Amino acid sequence: MYLGTQLPARTDDDYRVMKQLGVNNICADPDGDWRQWDRAHLQRFRERIEGFGLTLDMLQLPLGSVPVDRAQCPGILLGGPERDRELDSICALIEACAEAGIPSVKYNFNLIGIPRTPMEPGRGGSMNEAFRWDLADQDEAGPAGIVDEEENWERIDYFLGRIVPVAEARNVRLACHPHDPATPPGYKGVTRVLGTVEGMKRFVQMHESPVHGLNFCVGTVGEMMDDPSQVGEVIRWFGEREKIFNIHFRNILGKRYSFREVFPDEGSMDMLEVMEVLQSTGYRYMVMPDHAPTLSGENERGVAFAFCYGYIAAGIQMVRR
Repeated sequence: MYLGTQLPARTDDDYRVMKQLGVNNICADPDGDWRQWDRAHLQRFRERIEGFGLTLDMLQLPLGSVPVDRAQCPGILLGGPERDRELDSICALIEACAEAGIPSVKYNFNLIGIPRTPMEPGRGGSMNEAFRWDLADQDEAGPAGIVDEEENWERIDYFLGRIVPVAEARNVRLACHPHDPATPPGYKGVTRVLGTVEGMKRFVQMHESPVHGLNFCVGTVGEMMDDPSQVGEVIRWFGEREKIFNIHFRNILGKRYSFREVFPDEGSMDMLEVMEVLQSTGYRYMVMPDHAPTLSGENERGVAFAFCYGYIAAGIQMVRR
């Protein structure tokens, strides 16, 4: 396993700083309309990234973490009339990634975004994202309408049935992010089936393929659990089955339905133990910061991520000794 990042570069200097901080592999997308990302466009972008001494390890498909009313592919998420046309474009993009030498993609199957409650103060006055069920907007109305468990699974099954064979034929890994955070069934009209460990297990066993797996977010999985300190057992289950293709490395303080995000060295999960489990299961891809507390001063995201890079790099070095 190795250090990675998905932090968007504001300027070319940000790419240089990533390399200077020991980051060699990144997830990034080129500018412009994703429908225009053909082989030549992606290859030019990959070569540009390589000019900074970096490897373009992963691309984000146009299925992100925003609510469905802001999504780039709402037909896929809602099972609407544009679904097959959007899926054709996604399959073409996966093929273009293979032709351009990009070995993996990540994506979300997200209908309501990432619900959070007001930010809370953390270490030294930093501000941290949080979710407290008693403070959450519990209005039943949501952008996706009413989507029960089986309907959600049917849409996921249709999606996987189209993209997994294409990705397997081209040997492009598909890394799906679980639902962040866990929410009660029917929240905002949606039962979020990838918001439980059992749901994640069912997901990776659908359309079984060596290229079908997870963008395993340690923080999100901790948010599903009554005892996040046991997250290592969950990582081991997926790791031993080679279903983890990217790691979002972040910690939380709290548990299901009540937590705030924190730096990796403070919180309810032992992140060095996480490293040990990843090493013991033979994990061999990127370990990257995901979210980080909001700091004071200029370039607060860059500084916060730099701290996380150092922690991850040290953890990798520790488990390799």
